[in-house]
Amino acid sequence: MSAFQQLGLQENLLQAISDMGFETPSEVQEKTIPILLDQETDIVSLAQTGTGKTAAFGFPMLQKINPESRTTQGLILSPTRELCLQITSELKNYGKYVQGLNVVAVYGGASITDQASKIKKGAQIIVATPGRMKDMIGRRMIDISKIEYCVLDEADEMLNMGFYEDITDILSHSPEDKSTWLFSATMPKEVAVIAKKFMHKPIEITVGTRNTGSANVSHEYYLVNARDRYQALKRLADINPEIFSVVFCRTKRDTQKVAEMLIEDGYSAAALHGDLSQNQRDLVMKSFRTRQIRMLVATDVAARGIDVDDITHVINYQLPDEIETYTHRSGRTGRAGKTGISMVIVSKSEQRKIKRIEKIINKEFVKKDVPNGMEICEIQLFHLANKVKNTDVNHEIDVYLPKISEVLEEFTKEELIRKVFSVEFSRFYNYYRKAKDLNVAEGSGGSGADRSPKDSARYFINLGRKDGLEWMDLKDLIREITQLGKDDVFHVDTMNSFSFFNTETAHIDKVMEAFKDVQFNNRKIDIEISTKGRSGGRGRKKEGRGKGFKGKGKRGDDRGGKFRGKGGDDRGGKFKGKSRRKNDRPKEKGTGGRRRRR
Repeated sequence: MSAFQQLGLQENLLQAISDMGFETPSEVQEKTIPILLDQETDIVSLAQTGTGKTAAFGFPMLQKINPESRTTQGLILSPTRELCLQITSELKNYGKYVQGLNVVAVYGGASITDQASKIKKGAQIIVATPGRMKDMIGRRMIDISKIEYCVLDEADEMLNMGFYEDITDILSHSPEDKSTWLFSATMPKEVAVIAKKFMHKPIEITVGTRNTGSANVSHEYYLVNARDRYQALKRLADINPEIFSVVFCRTKRDTQKVAEMLIEDGYSAAALHGDLSQNQRDLVMKSFRTRQIRMLVATDVAARGIDVDDITHVINYQLPDEIETYTHRSGRTGRAGKTGISMVIVSKSEQRKIKRIEKIINKEFVKKDVPNGMEICEIQLFHLANKVKNTDVNHEIDVYLPKISEVLEEFTKEELIRKVFSVEFSRFYNYYRKAKDLNVAEGSGGSGADRSPKDSARYFINLGRKDGLEWMDLKDLIREITQLGKDDVFHVDTMNSFSFFNTETAHIDKVMEAFKDVQFNNRKIDIEISTKGRSGGRGRKKEGRGKGFKGKGKRGDDRGGKFRGKGGDDRGGKFKGKSRRKNDRPKEKGTGGRRRRR
């Protein structure tokens, strides 16, 4: 008797399991499947991404529905199109020996009439994204009044994406006596609210410790100056020649810019964010799955639903706004029993977030140093040696061997080895031989929190919270106008109608010049050197709201405002695929200092 047979699954499902090569159920499958098969109950199952949750609810649903009926009996809601299609594909594989089974995917970006037609033919199970599902129910293209089972997959992700109202609206059209199965990686209060509102005495199953990360993922952080973040990213890629990674950024613009820089610098990279069309997203994901792209730079929203095994690294180029989101990021690696590494590049001002994440995932981070140039050269050299050793000989070159031997006959074996390996080694050596140390010692440098007031200037500015600006918004705005680095603006204190901030005294002229004739919401920004201390200053009352500003800044901004500069940057760009310049490594100088956080 197989391990899956002991769970109570019927023969046609066991045959499909055998075809797929599954031998041993995962922990979430082992705990969940028997309960769902034996009882008509609601259930809350907490397990990390990549632990086999689809099979945990998929097999019981397939066994319990009536495939001879054309009535829709099961509904599965998932946060993204990619995850929706993935679940649909897996259910079809699980149920390939279930006669008469019809599983239909419902999602945005595809023909709604085609989806409605497939459902009309009889779909026992519908897998849907909330937005399209709500739309089709409103148009009376779908009837879920008789469903018996409803699955909320990646429930925390759906709520993070703002689908609470859509979910509540959809479930209001379903029977009260249905069984609701909620699967989530974490259990924030919003998920608990859903469970309380739509479920009756649910059984709770937890795989691992609630809200923790995967046991197969190790966590590392690298402490650098903010201006060196991109250089650190490149070194982490170079020290791991076989890297196959997802690089997370906070915003669409940063995602696009980092991807463009990586492509320009010779890495196989691409961006994945909400400004891409569905066709572009599909092309990016196809290239990533086939490893034509080895560094996928993505926003959190765009990366939801990515199900690609064998990802070796998750790199947090910037930490997420919501600390809990880190759990989902790190869950992209260390899947299917394999190990993975989650790396975080942080500046001094962000270091406190590491401690908060450690408490959430119940794991400790290991502080590591960004590798130096010679370490990278050594790793790349031996990587090339192993690559040569493991390369299969192409005998099509045999016909050319006599002429090749004639060209190289003057060299000894050792000389040939030196020449061949110098091709790769020299490229990295020439680039890294004068590379600076990017590491920042703990307790020094960084955010400006421990800088002496004697070394800094305090400014008064006539913008505050009434203008819709909290301290982080104001800091980003100041950096946008002045083109200063993230750590060059510090001690930002926002009041109702005015604020204060500090820079080093060396930046005074640059700051004052940058703010000449700059307007915010069609009124002039006033800025002065403050004679008061950090919390002192004079209040100035000015009317105005909003986040639109225009002036002499060098680059455009996409925060919904009107910032017009000397040459606005409008590169919100679209998909750019893998690099065509494999051997052109990046130009280190002069790039890191221009990066901005939004």
